[in-house]
This record gives sequence, structure tokens and C-alpha cells, in this order.
Amino acid sequence: MNSKLRRVVLVVALLNLCYFGVEFLVALAIGSVSLIADSVDFLEDASVNILIFFALAWTVRSRARVGMAMAFILLVPALAFLWTAWAKFMDPIPPEPFALSLTGFGALVVNLFCAYLLAQYRHTSGSLTRAAFLSARNDAFANVAIIGAGLATAYLWHSAWPDLIVGLGIALMNMDAAREVWEAAREEHDAVA
Repeated sequence: MNSKLRRVVLVVALLNLCYFGVEFLVALAIGSVSLIADSVDFLEDASVNILIFFALAWTVRSRARVGMAMAFILLVPALAFLWTAWAKFMDPIPPEPFALSLTGFGALVVNLFCAYLLAQYRHTSGSLTRAAFLSARNDAFANVAIIGAGLATAYLWHSAWPDLIVGLGIALMNMDAAREVWEAAREEHDAVA
């Protein structure tokens, strides 16, 4: 089971790393806050899954400590949102809506596939696999919102606000996932202490 899980985590890490590059370049080209936050989230997911790949060979106590560290890593996209949101407030030009929605759809496909791969392991290896699964699942929800922001910008409200609102939602979702992972890791750590 552990070798299968490690392979799945490595595949998920590589998929996240590849789509980070795609989404980051599109985000810069169209000036999207939500895509910047989501692309940084892809990079964070790749880092988390690579860390999980190595940590699965460690002791339960060491994995619990890594789980606690991952709770802080999950906060990185929230910080990226704050940085890009400030820039967008200074220059509130809406992103190109169709590129926003299309890129969000590509991210949704990647995240649903990653969540599918991780779903069977979400209750295995404690906080580590929980972090990976929650991250992929939450990202899929965020991607649906990004698609919606693109459509809203195109047809309802030609403004930077739909993009900013979705970016804020992504940041809040990551903060909640960080809290869940922290709690699970603390429980694991306390159980083996």
C-alpha cells in the first residue's frame, strides 16, 4: 500500500507542477488575481506532495511534525492572494474572461484527476494524505469559482471584482484546510507522544 501511495503522490506532484507553469503564465498575461492565487496553490500542492512522497518512509511522529509544517505551507496561496489583490486594487482592470474560464477549466480537470487518485488514500497515513486530498478537493471547488468569475466578467459584471472575490475565496479555503491539517497533525503527534 505504501509504495502505491508514494507513486500516486509523485504523479499528483508532477501534475501540479506542470499546471502551475501553465496557470502562472496565463495569469500574468491576462492580469488575473484568482489565477495567480490558484497557480501558487498548484506550486504549493506540488511541494506538499513531494514532501509527502519522502515523509511516507518516516516514523509516525516525524510524519505528524511534517503535517504541522504543511499546515503553514497551505497558507502560502493566501499570502499570494494578498500581494496580487493589492496590485489589482491599484489598477482594477478585469482579466480577459474567456482565458480565465478556459484556464480554470483546465485546472479543474487536473485537480479532479488528482482528487480521484488520492481519494482512496485520504484516511491512510493521517494528516499527510489528508492534506493532499483536501488540497486537491478544495482546488476543484476553487476552479469552478474561477470559471464562474470568467463567465460573470464576460456576461454580467465587466469588472475586476469577480476575479478578486474568487481570489479571496481561494485564500479563505486554504486557511480552513490549513486549520484541519494542523488539528489532525496535533492529534497524531499527541497520540504517539
